[in-house]
Amino acid sequence: MPLSWNEIRDRATTFAHEWADESYERGEAQTFWNEFFQVFGLSRRRVASFEAHVKKLNDKAGFIDCFWPGTLIAEHKSLGKDLDAAHTQAIDYFANLKERDLPQYVVVSDFATIRLYDLEAGNQHEFKLKDFPKQIKRFGFIAGYKPQILRAEDPVNVKAAERMGKLHDALKESGYDGHKLEMLLVRLLFCLFAEDTGIFQPAQAFRLWIEERTHEDGHDLGSALNYAFQVLNTPHANRSSALDEQLAAFPYINGQLFAETLPIAAFNSKMRDALLEACALDWSQISPAVFGAMFQSIMDGEARRNLGAHYTSEQNIEKLIKPLFLDDLRAEFDKVKTNKNKLFEFHKKLRTLIFLDPACGCGNFLVVTYRHLRELELDVLRASRESGQLEFDVHSLVNIDVDQFYGIEIEEFPARIAEVALWLTDHQMNMKIGEEFGMYFARIPLEKTPHIHHGNALRVDWAEVVPKEKLNYILGNPPFIGHQWRNEEQMADMRRMWGGTGRHGRLDFVSCWYKKAIDYLNQNTANNHHLRCAFVSTNSITQGEQVGILWPTLVERGLRINFAHRTFQWTSEARGKAGVHCVIVGFGLKENGPKWIFDYARPTDEPHAIKAERINPYLVDGPTIFLPSRTKPAQGQPPLTKGSQPTDGGHLILTSDERDSLISEEPIAAEWIKQFIGGREFLHGETRYCLWLRDCPPAALRKMPHVLKILELVKRSRMQSKTKSVRDFAQKPMLFTQDRQPQTHYLAMPRVSSERRMFIPMAFLPPDIIAHEKLIIVPKCNHYFFGVMHSTMHMAWTRAISGRLESRISYAPAIYNNFPWPQDVSDTKKQTIETCAQAVLDAREQFPDSTLADLYDPLTMPPALLKAHKKLDAAVDAAYTRKKFTGDTDRVAFLFEQYQKLTSLLPARKSLRVKRSS
Repeated sequence: MPLSWNEIRDRATTFAHEWADESYERGEAQTFWNEFFQVFGLSRRRVASFEAHVKKLNDKAGFIDCFWPGTLIAEHKSLGKDLDAAHTQAIDYFANLKERDLPQYVVVSDFATIRLYDLEAGNQHEFKLKDFPKQIKRFGFIAGYKPQILRAEDPVNVKAAERMGKLHDALKESGYDGHKLEMLLVRLLFCLFAEDTGIFQPAQAFRLWIEERTHEDGHDLGSALNYAFQVLNTPHANRSSALDEQLAAFPYINGQLFAETLPIAAFNSKMRDALLEACALDWSQISPAVFGAMFQSIMDGEARRNLGAHYTSEQNIEKLIKPLFLDDLRAEFDKVKTNKNKLFEFHKKLRTLIFLDPACGCGNFLVVTYRHLRELELDVLRASRESGQLEFDVHSLVNIDVDQFYGIEIEEFPARIAEVALWLTDHQMNMKIGEEFGMYFARIPLEKTPHIHHGNALRVDWAEVVPKEKLNYILGNPPFIGHQWRNEEQMADMRRMWGGTGRHGRLDFVSCWYKKAIDYLNQNTANNHHLRCAFVSTNSITQGEQVGILWPTLVERGLRINFAHRTFQWTSEARGKAGVHCVIVGFGLKENGPKWIFDYARPTDEPHAIKAERINPYLVDGPTIFLPSRTKPAQGQPPLTKGSQPTDGGHLILTSDERDSLISEEPIAAEWIKQFIGGREFLHGETRYCLWLRDCPPAALRKMPHVLKILELVKRSRMQSKTKSVRDFAQKPMLFTQDRQPQTHYLAMPRVSSERRMFIPMAFLPPDIIAHEKLIIVPKCNHYFFGVMHSTMHMAWTRAISGRLESRISYAPAIYNNFPWPQDVSDTKKQTIETCAQAVLDAREQFPDSTLADLYDPLTMPPALLKAHKKLDAAVDAAYTRKKFTGDTDRVAFLFEQYQKLTSLLPARKSLRVKRSS
């Protein structure tokens, strides 16, 4: 067990006093360093050697004064000698050291002065011997103390996973795989961490034991590891008195981590070196929240190629845990921290809080939650100390422990990683508390155990994992899988959760955890109104058709949304970033106030918080409404549809070169070739063509043999289709399978548009330009309807309820058909909107060489066009109400109210029922 800082400080004072007058290097240097190590409670003989023989940079023989492989080189000089030269001499040895033996620290001294170089941090500190007691924490690594500077993006996390990956591959290649390999790696993870954080004494004890007690060819390493694991699982009182002294120094761990007897792994020299290379890293800086997911990914070759891309960043985890519970606890602490009795009760409360992650993976949500809870407890202890408490025994006052955390994980390996990650986090926080209060604090042997259940969370009764009367918070990041990507087992789970009828198969897999959570809460509503939940989810469950499928069932069973993060990009912070577009929904059976919506100008931006009166399933402040999938607009509005679909194998579609070639061979074909425009062509001004033969008489077709060859290819392509309706159209190869082309001018817009644009670009097109299905079209659209659709009011509605393709807006007829248009608009206001709409079109005409993508890019949008849009917005807003809107959030809340009023006047139909938030 490391000495307390108070004891180390006392020893340092004695050391500085006893060596105050020494000056002769050769006679006393070794004694100086022996006693220097003793200051920190460490025998120099256990870790370091004097006069270690090694070649210098110039290949001449050299002798390092004091060498601790992988940790420290010390060079000593007589009083007054040049310490810069001593440093240079130490660095010269590096060229011929093994990489894993390269030290992080270099110390040079002439008795009166000590200089410490931290090569990893890139700094140095020099002080007089008399000041040594003030500088002892710089040498904490000798005693087993290391400052905890955990950074999610720290390269050491990736490097550690890569080195464990090498060991994993070698073991697996030898035939040692499956459960036994996973458990061996988890145990090694604990040992590597333990030897760099003071659990094993001294630092590097595990590495030294491997190097000194196993052969270089590795033949005995597997059996030696099993023996060491057995020792770690045996209390000191039960160990043999004849046990090897290095093994005997290892502590009793408990916690069942080393209880299972594993088959002996066969190692060779390469595998032994791989383990020693892993030992050489500084594992004290590993973030358990990050490393767990990386560690899991070494088992998957595909995942390892993008190592670090799949873990959840701590910043994103905090977006969930802060509004779920941490902000409230911090606020409560601020109120009670100066009241001794209330502070005591608050501290007791922290010990009673129970957390469940029902899809915990490697435990990163639990780990980050635990660390934040322990940091809050540390603030409680600081406040208690400041209140004048005379007896302050940290060992008895630290209450929060890993047994407050429960998880369910379908795979065994990540479940075991989650357990170890929580233990590692516990020790890191214990070290932090020990440093704060000047005493060594560790919970070894492990007395408390995280409750990580290995099983399918959708088939397990959560009440059997953690009794509902105990639980306070359910949180996590369940699987996101969309309906088209599910495997057979997941589809069976969907049917088990939702039944085999209805449209629930369209839901994302994450929806099952919402259903399971509400079932759990409703098992005993009298006791579970206090229970609060929050999940990271695919944003699609709060957009488009999924809202009407998922949320009515949940709301009817009492679900209330208490906070939400609208769409943002959920990323890792490692190389090879992976990003998906997510929301966070905080919910329960009880209304908790105040409610907050966290909105993002762009998915990659930081959120801004908006206080809300209520939050509906679209994650906006408005009544709880489930918009139906209407196929027709309100009376008086022109119909909206998508463009035409050829389903032709690509044969009816022509590039410019193909068009020119066909006309060159068959000039009469020119009459039947039309410009063909999809989303990309519409936005970027690109050109494609198609054969449009809807009105072409048979006699004309007969005169175009090249066109007939194309039609034969279309026929063959359609006959091979799996869809009957397409095969039927094989007999009509001259026609598109879906012809929706208007006979008059029509309004067009892309079905998918960047979320960066203030407005989805729209334009009027003539009937001889054929619209592809990637365009949304509105035939018979006048300038009034164009003006309302092209306004910020309509865009606010669209952003709130549209589906998304990644983060891009996916426009659908249901957006248009459910849109609450202005009611009872006077002719004057309509005329104003029409005039402003024409002004928008006129502003565009000022830039004839610019595409719609250019005109509506937020960085290149011309001021004249932006000004015209602002006037149009003012005219559209005035058609609805006299009130001034403060932004999109205000507009959306108003539109939901308008929708509720309008639908309440319609004949009662099941698809139009709405519910108000209570």
